Amino acid sequence: MILQALNDYYQRKSRDPDSHLPQPGFEWKGIDYILLLDKAGGLVDIQDNNDQQGAKWVARQHLVPQAVKKTSGIAANLLWDNAEYVLGLVQKGKPERTAKAHAAFIERIRNELPQEDVGVVAVLRFLGDFDLNGLERFAAWEALSQSTGNITFRLQNDPGLVCQRNSVTDGVEAGWKTRGEGELHLCPVSGEMDQTVRLHPAIKGVWGAQSSGANIISFNLDAFNSRGKEQGFNAFVGKQAAFAYTTALNHLLRRESRQRLQIGDASTVFWAEKGSPLEEDFVTIFGESAKSDDPDRNTRKVRELYRAVETGGYTEEDDVNRFYVLGLAPNAARISVRFWEVATVRELSKRIKQHFDDLTIAHASYEPPYPSLFRLLAHTAVQGKADNIPPNLGGELMRAVLTGGLYPQTLLEAAVRRNRAERTIDYYRAALIKAVLNRQHRTHHNMEKEISVALDPENTDNGYRLGRLFAVLEKIQQEAQGDINATIRDKFYGSASSSPRSVFSNLIKLKNHHLAKIKTEKPGLVTYYENLVGQIIDELKQFPAQMTLAEQGLFAIGYYHQRQDFFKGKQTQEKGE
Repeated sequence: MILQALNDYYQRKSRDPDSHLPQPGFEWKGIDYILLLDKAGGLVDIQDNNDQQGAKWVARQHLVPQAVKKTSGIAANLLWDNAEYVLGLVQKGKPERTAKAHAAFIERIRNELPQEDVGVVAVLRFLGDFDLNGLERFAAWEALSQSTGNITFRLQNDPGLVCQRNSVTDGVEAGWKTRGEGELHLCPVSGEMDQTVRLHPAIKGVWGAQSSGANIISFNLDAFNSRGKEQGFNAFVGKQAAFAYTTALNHLLRRESRQRLQIGDASTVFWAEKGSPLEEDFVTIFGESAKSDDPDRNTRKVRELYRAVETGGYTEEDDVNRFYVLGLAPNAARISVRFWEVATVRELSKRIKQHFDDLTIAHASYEPPYPSLFRLLAHTAVQGKADNIPPNLGGELMRAVLTGGLYPQTLLEAAVRRNRAERTIDYYRAALIKAVLNRQHRTHHNMEKEISVALDPENTDNGYRLGRLFAVLEKIQQEAQGDINATIRDKFYGSASSSPRSVFSNLIKLKNHHLAKIKTEKPGLVTYYENLVGQIIDELKQFPAQMTLAEQGLFAIGYYHQRQDFFKGKQTQEKGE
């Protein structure tokens, strides 16, 4: 199903000239240096083809003949490669191997390309009589001689590379179609008879995978062989389909792609069967908004989605147009599928809306109403660092969003653990805890009622009431003592949220001392707090010795809601309302 969907995507996008998808036998590759030749094969210049991006220099991408699989042996690319193959430059102290590599590079050009093409003739003449020592006169030579990057050729006054000349591209494509090792089989991806490929092209751009690329489908040990068939011959994937699915995936995973998103360790790509605005909007809805670009873009796109769901702003096409989301993670020399979800555009839009509905909770005006997945995950990690996000958590969260199913229990565990470690409950963790518990309640009915967006005085769940009580006791302390280095939250949040019986009796006694101090200056405030404490305790069933994970989550929400209500009341007083 995954390969078929990617194959179909390639077929659709390849008909669009603006997509720049390569034709069979070609791929986009970073080229570091270009050797500029005249028609006689003389070297006119060595052009540095790198652009500075931040602190790094990045090679510009060009359409070149598809790379061969590099192993420990000799395998030359056609009309482009590194300095060892193109120029016979010894860089690793193995002159015999370098000589063979350079000879293999020349031999491929002679055997596979039309000898009457002016550009090919110029390249072969240059390779036949150039002198390495003579290249030192060019300014870029010193950098090239130390580089392991890719080199190719361009004919003087030509707009494109030699490998992009019409006769060359025709020859490359014709050779690609006729060249092969496998037998003819019915390809299960395309449904057509085709040669089975032994080695599938590499997938690049998966975060954490090998920079040279990795594979989704590969067989590299004898234990994986079946009935004498080795490597890719174990899986009857045709050459055309293998090229199409890998090209489509590399296109989606490219650095500048608007159809990829990093979620935890999962490099996530998404596309629609027949094209949809959601292809472009998906990354905006779930990703981080660039502060310098358009900080409100995320909010605007989510609100547009809300309006479409609520007002029926979808076409009949959206009821059948399937939307695909694929999460990939590195696994040694391979790529593992972290998640794969399929839904129609309308179904997926409703689930996305439900996700943000579940997250909605009272918050400050400067905090984003629709938090990104990365920000949510980061707030469950130690020090808020992406590297500390548990490997599978991002994929599990994404799956819950896409399917509308339960959020992972590990998400609740991580949020509660960070609350206790940091002794505070921030907006992101409060939103996550609310979302997890409410979805659990809809399935298992394990709470008295769903958690509301803001403070709910009618919620009598024990954990929720205890969290509210703790927030009130902290507030009383702050009123009595002003700004202090450590409040009861700093000292007792962990024990109060997990084993309340051990601390609350002492905290209530301490509260009486604080109220006595307030009474001398603000007697009316004492009455307000005494009534509030009385209302909360009146509905309390008990001070349990231990709290379950769900109860600790409710404690956090109760505390958060009560704090937000105090803050709201303070704002109202300041405005004179």
